[in-house]
Amino acid sequence: MNRKQLLLGAVALQMLVFTGGNLFSQVQKRVMYGDFEQWIVRDIDESFLLGGNTRRIYDIGKRDTIKGNKVLNSNTIWGTSNAYAKVSGVVKTNLSVTPDKGPTGLCAKLENRLVSCKVIGLVDIEVLAGGSIFWGHNIEPVSNVRKPYKNMNWGVAFTLRPTALVLDYKASISQSGVITRCTTTSKGTYKGQDPAEMILILQRRSEDASGNITAKRVGTAWVHIGKSSGGWVKNYRIPVVYGDASKDPGYKSYKGLIGKDHDRCFYAKNKKGKIVPIDENAWADADEQPTHAILMITSTSQGAYCGNLDNVLWVDNVRLEYDE
Repeated sequence: MNRKQLLLGAVALQMLVFTGGNLFSQVQKRVMYGDFEQWIVRDIDESFLLGGNTRRIYDIGKRDTIKGNKVLNSNTIWGTSNAYAKVSGVVKTNLSVTPDKGPTGLCAKLENRLVSCKVIGLVDIEVLAGGSIFWGHNIEPVSNVRKPYKNMNWGVAFTLRPTALVLDYKASISQSGVITRCTTTSKGTYKGQDPAEMILILQRRSEDASGNITAKRVGTAWVHIGKSSGGWVKNYRIPVVYGDASKDPGYKSYKGLIGKDHDRCFYAKNKKGKIVPIDENAWADADEQPTHAILMITSTSQGAYCGNLDNVLWVDNVRLEYDE
């Protein structure tokens, strides 16, 4: 074997090593506003019955300052668990996602918080709000707090096939084993762990003549972060499993399909402009093309109104990886 053949062989071997055994290289592309360097500042006046204070909340998008009780209308793919709510005529805010100092600038800080809204004779609510960022947007002002997922239009149009979700994170995850459940109707605690959660779901959606939305799961990237990181974890990679994820060796029950009767059912606006449940009822073939993507990163994996109140998750530099 001559020198040229040896060099070509060495190059081929390096390609195999760095691309996981195939002859494709990967490229990472940052998602819109996924570096969290830009935030929309919103100053909302809460009701006089709650003190009439001006509260500042944040959304992820092109840098802007919005004063007054206005519905957010911004060109961004991101929604957050921060809320401008108006329940029984009472204006209230929630702030569980904030900009914070990151390793190279700003990042997103997500934390579980209790939110109280009490006005004698009108409203008496205390709920646990997990810190969440997601692709989609809130339906504002939020008027129904009993089914929070129904107040959101989940997901964005998306037809690509990424190989992985990649990001930087720092986590402070409580090991107390105590989870608080605080809903509009009950409050208490139970034993259990509350990992943070990172999800990318690729769906192939369809809508019937009545406006019902069904979906097949095309791709799944889903992980729980159950321990504190002790610092920033850079370039954390969550592979996308295409097709039936339940057959993957790394499958966990929480990665299953989310149908219309699931307690964490997602909702979306249909062609008639009505918010309806997304009935994810089947696994797609591994080679199918998605129509939509749902990305959610949250400081609690317990669903609505449940979580450990000590959990905090920081996120930065959200990217998608593709074969080149």
